[in-house]
Amino acid sequence: MASHGLTYDGCNFFRQRLVLSTLSGKRVKIKNIRSKDDNPGLRDFEASFIRLLDKVTNGSRIEINQTGTVLFYQPGLLFGGAVEHDCNTQRSIGYYLEALLMLAPFMKTSLKATLKGVTNDPTDPTVDMLKTTALPVMKKFGIDGEGFDLKVVKRGMAPGGGGEVVFTCPLRRIIRPVQLTDPGKIKRIRGVAYSVRVSPQMANRIVDSARGVLNNFIPDIYIHTDHMKGPNSGKSPGFGLTLVAETLNGTFLSAEMSSLPQGQGDPVLPEDLGRNCAKLLLEEIHRGGCVDSSNQSLALLLMTLGQQDVSKVLLGPLSPYTIEFLRHIRDFFQIMFKVEVQKPSEDESKGGDKVLMTCVGVGYSNINKTLK
Repeated sequence: MASHGLTYDGCNFFRQRLVLSTLSGKRVKIKNIRSKDDNPGLRDFEASFIRLLDKVTNGSRIEINQTGTVLFYQPGLLFGGAVEHDCNTQRSIGYYLEALLMLAPFMKTSLKATLKGVTNDPTDPTVDMLKTTALPVMKKFGIDGEGFDLKVVKRGMAPGGGGEVVFTCPLRRIIRPVQLTDPGKIKRIRGVAYSVRVSPQMANRIVDSARGVLNNFIPDIYIHTDHMKGPNSGKSPGFGLTLVAETLNGTFLSAEMSSLPQGQGDPVLPEDLGRNCAKLLLEEIHRGGCVDSSNQSLALLLMTLGQQDVSKVLLGPLSPYTIEFLRHIRDFFQIMFKVEVQKPSEDESKGGDKVLMTCVGVGYSNINKTLK
């Protein structure tokens, strides 16, 4: 490996590279960032992400050339503490929060991040989804405590934003290895239908249509309606639905949909949105696994950083993002996963093919944590 760390090409998987660089302490250089584009270089939301990383670390060196097509990043120590950040409204808070979830347990002082911007949009995982699926995944790895919370103070839909989220996370010195191989059967479905700056009736219409699909499978469905008013409702109108299925063994699988931002595309009916979201949830349940498809990379990272012991996790089919993440883990931590495909047996119709991921952790310990 060259003395200047790792070199990558292009703007894809930008967050993965910077997060893994920060955790492993390896320098990273990304070149040719949209160099052939009419509007070359880093986008505003990526620059905002770099500023957030700069706020939670101490002593990071970031160099960007004039056109923004080459980025050099030398990570500092993860410091944490109280952080406030205005996220760029091109992407939702979920884009920034996914990276913070990966970094938060390894800070020097426990993190309390206040993020402002768009809480729900159609492209990124929404804050509600991360709260109901990513936090339980982290709890399985022993990241838990009374300070572990994600609170939606204000909702803000795309494109205007105006939402606010507070994320607090305790520190961990080591991550414990896990054996998650049996997801179990679905026992209940919970959800949140939210609406801001539209009639509160919208949320009820979403709930009715979603229940119309899901009631055929399970009776225990409870979808909460959340209508925020006044200053808490952000700057743009919109509505959406997040559904979570919980299994007997405490696995959470989720799906979500939100209305398109004002002035983009055809308007969507709340009934259609509810129905489609319920179908997405059924699709996710068909894929199955102990971690849903949006949190695969988080689970694999925590397995990699575990103690030097064997971790096993059963996942549904790997998403392209996860496959690239595995390649990056190999680059930064030299960890290779053993991948076994498990076909469901004839007698039990448990959805699609599953993948059993096995690895031995690197024994990562939080060197930043202050000893008291």
